[in-house]
Amino acid sequence: MAYAIVISQPGGVEKLHRITIDPPEPKVGEVLIRHTAIGLNFIDVYFRTGAYPWPVERDLITGSEAAGVIEAVGEGVSLRVGQRVAYVTPNGAYATHRVISASLVVELPDDIPDELAAGSMLKGLTAHYLIHHSYPASVGETVLFHAAAGGVGLIAGQWLKARGVHTIGTAGGPQKCALAKDHGYEHAIDYRNEDFVARVMEITNGAGVAAVYDSVGKDTVSKSLKVLERFGTIVCFGQSSGPADDFKINDLAIGSLRLTRPTVFQHIARPGWLQQASSDLFKVISSGEVKIELGARFALEDVASAHVALEGRASTGSTVLVP
Repeated sequence: MAYAIVISQPGGVEKLHRITIDPPEPKVGEVLIRHTAIGLNFIDVYFRTGAYPWPVERDLITGSEAAGVIEAVGEGVSLRVGQRVAYVTPNGAYATHRVISASLVVELPDDIPDELAAGSMLKGLTAHYLIHHSYPASVGETVLFHAAAGGVGLIAGQWLKARGVHTIGTAGGPQKCALAKDHGYEHAIDYRNEDFVARVMEITNGAGVAAVYDSVGKDTVSKSLKVLERFGTIVCFGQSSGPADDFKINDLAIGSLRLTRPTVFQHIARPGWLQQASSDLFKVISSGEVKIELGARFALEDVASAHVALEGRASTGSTVLVP
């Protein structure tokens, strides 16, 4: 029986509940996908708690990435029934089936398993725009990446290393730091026991870093500015510790710094970007330059437990939900 996990109002994990659904027939330009694996991301938490505004008036099916098999196609679609595909959207993935625009779907290569795709599409495409567009780090530059042992961080560390960039990561605890170093980071700072500002300046001999990639927010942004070199860039792409409400534009004046707040969905809206970025991602995975760290695996019906682990920073790598 087809079902979805929905939220009727913002709040804690107790707001997540199962409902039965009747998958609709795809319309012109759409496909019906039977999900085989669904990725878990912090954006799911932001929607669940109301930190991000809801796109609907009531029941919200959250979940932003998934992989599966096409079961039906609408008129004008070149994709075929039986093809393995994956996608990234703001919501709608916490379900056994869904209808989605074919323009948002990418076909999976034979050597990319469904669970790996579901655990890497959003995180991998996020890493892609961060290091190729938001701040395209150059060979020999040094950058700082917060939450280096998270899903995006582990991918970015390897990808940056492959591009010849020197990397410093922060993570919580010795095990996560070791994991980060195993995935490309030259230095890993345990933010629970070390002052990352002092440590970064020590590592760089006082020069600072060219860029900071920050998905933590409130706990890190003001300190991140202190480790940037003159004309450095801070890329804020999340707020796992809450929004950095104490930040002021004048704070950037300490080094004529630059700040950007990108999202993957703005990049996906660019014509041709999704197909090209996905192709780049699959190539570095297939070549072995980037290895996807699949972490915990939960049944879709147990998604509340998965949220608890994610919010408690008890997870590493990519968590996958299985319908």
